[in-house]
Amino acid sequence: MTKKWTPASAADGVEQVLKILEGKWKLVILFHLFGGQVKRFSELEKAIPAITQKMLIQQLRQMEADGIVTRTIYHQVPPKVEYRLTDWGQELCPALDALLKWAENQK
Repeated sequence: MTKKWTPASAADGVEQVLKILEGKWKLVILFHLFGGQVKRFSELEKAIPAITQKMLIQQLRQMEADGIVTRTIYHQVPPKVEYRLTDWGQELCPALDALLKWAENQK
């Protein structure tokens, strides 16, 4: 069943989504994980060299708490941690593609 949106509820819904995605690095991290990609923490660090380790950890934890990213810990030496998008996180891909196309049309 599709939700009936009013202007006020639509604005609230978009605001909630923007709060989940706010932060300088969350969208960059998302783009590195789209398409079912699984990345180790060290791979994300190398892929996004401008981010500090502390900020990457912080952003990934927030994304995990919001249900966008899942973290898998392998208890081995050295420890191995992998990140992937949840199904819900993967559903952001078409929406972000549409935003990119919209931004291109403004140029």
